[in-house]
Amino acid sequence: MSNRLVNWFKLSSPYSFYPVAGRMMPWFWLLAALFGIAGLWVSFFVAPTDAVQGEGYRIIFVHVPASWLSMFIYIVMATWAGLGLAWNTRLSGMMAQALAPTGALMAFLSLWTGAFWGKPMWGTWWVWDARLTSELILFFLYLGFIALQAAIDDPRRADKAGAILALVGVVNVPIIYFSVKWWNTLHQGSSISMTKAPSMAQTMLWGMLLMALCFWMYSVAMTLKRVRAIILEREAHTEWVHQLAEVKS
Repeated sequence: MSNRLVNWFKLSSPYSFYPVAGRMMPWFWLLAALFGIAGLWVSFFVAPTDAVQGEGYRIIFVHVPASWLSMFIYIVMATWAGLGLAWNTRLSGMMAQALAPTGALMAFLSLWTGAFWGKPMWGTWWVWDARLTSELILFFLYLGFIALQAAIDDPRRADKAGAILALVGVVNVPIIYFSVKWWNTLHQGSSISMTKAPSMAQTMLWGMLLMALCFWMYSVAMTLKRVRAIILEREAHTEWVHQLAEVKS
């Protein structure tokens, strides 16, 4: 047990994590591609046409996974930021910084695909609906986190300031999730529940889950790629980074 803990603590070092991330990254890119191909095939060629919404409903195969990941990534980002704030670990702040742009991308995709779905279904691109508004706030939280870190020159101070913002913003995630239950909202309720059977065809469900896995694997791969770049930037003064640069040159 003690040896396992030592190994985990060893991985918390940027020096140890950098090569591990490099070895893991290609596998997540491969999984993202495989899940993406399978998910798109099922979503657009296998899943039946919706009886009410017609072919336009297929936007949910991008919209729903992007929405899920926008919330999940924020929780993971805030967790890493909180660990860095509590334990003052360098890698934690780097991971939070690496996650933020991908989380912002997912929130952006969620908002825009929701607008494309809302125009034919609601007759408008945007309404100040509880779920849409709270998702927009999540997008601004991501942008605020990125901007705050970029505005502070000292990385450790930037990590601490970003961590406080990230932890405060976590309260918005359950608001997004439960908004359709708490308020009278135009947004339809969840089609997938932990306590009820899915209210959609099995092929629709499989398409959505495959696309969610694709987005998840992409997010992991992109985060690993970005954190490696952040490690090299922040650790540029260390001997091992200089040796790595000499080997590459």
